[in-house]
Amino acid sequence: MRFLDVLVGAAAMGSALAAPTGEASTPTTKTSKRASKFQFDGVNQSGAEFGNKDLPGQLGKHYTWPVHSSIDTLMGKGFNTFRIPFMMERLIPTKLTGTVNTTYSQGLTDIVNYITGKGGYAIVDPHNFGRYYDKVITDVDGFKAWWTTTAKLFASNSKVLWDTNNEYHDMDQTLVKNLNQAAIDGIRAAGATSQYILVEGNSYSGAWTWTTTSGNTNLATLKDPQDKIIYEMHQYLDSDGSGTSVNCVSSTIGQERIQAATAWLKANGKKGIIGETAGGANAQCISALTGMLSFMAANTDVWTGWLWWGGGPWWGDYIYGIEPPSGTAYKGVLPSLLPYI
Repeated sequence: MRFLDVLVGAAAMGSALAAPTGEASTPTTKTSKRASKFQFDGVNQSGAEFGNKDLPGQLGKHYTWPVHSSIDTLMGKGFNTFRIPFMMERLIPTKLTGTVNTTYSQGLTDIVNYITGKGGYAIVDPHNFGRYYDKVITDVDGFKAWWTTTAKLFASNSKVLWDTNNEYHDMDQTLVKNLNQAAIDGIRAAGATSQYILVEGNSYSGAWTWTTTSGNTNLATLKDPQDKIIYEMHQYLDSDGSGTSVNCVSSTIGQERIQAATAWLKANGKKGIIGETAGGANAQCISALTGMLSFMAANTDVWTGWLWWGGGPWWGDYIYGIEPPSGTAYKGVLPSLLPYI
């Protein structure tokens, strides 16, 4: 999400946000029968990337991990995919070529194994915007090494997907391409050969600018020996596409904003996924969202699925919160999205 820095200190703002609301949901032990046309229907489960200005930070104060019972509840609704944002610096804190922090990796391993143990997919998402300790990553070999170390954690888990990095932005386009390729190479070098790799683009990986101002068309030349690249794009429906407003531009803006990206995927023989999307709990946004999902469902030759932003126990009354049982979107938007899950 683009404006994460506004929210990363949420846990420190009061007990209303610090309470893990997901614990109040009713667990279920099996996933509802899925009728979706998509391979992946999911939710971003935030928490471990919070407090990104407080590194390494303290568990329970600066960051947290998703709640098991929330995964249960959302799986009961039909979701099968959960993207787990976290901080590169917390997992490998000293340098890109360093070693894993055992305590933090245990939290990541716990939630990933819980999701995949229930038959779901877990997307491992270093939520760093192409930066490491606030500096643009220019050490391509170091980035490859970081990924080789990280991928070894789940190399044998076929239900894991790898997200090279969240929302590269304001970076040299050749560098963005080279970092994505380094991530692919590093993951495969770890022996992680069975899983999909989600590559992201510049300009916050927006679908609406993918073929125009972002320069992301050069990512079509990325190579994977396993041929399992999925192009992850993000798409919000407010006026500037930032995902910070309950208002959507129109009832048709969702489909309109992904049409060019859809054509690009088809022309290049690629697969895509909307890794983040959301809209306000109102009729216009719901129409825009369902229109976009209907369009995607009619183009499943290229679109593999979509994920809502966002879930996680510390969102409180966040405008797009889908955390059970009382998140704004959980109550006000999700019922309208169930036909697409």
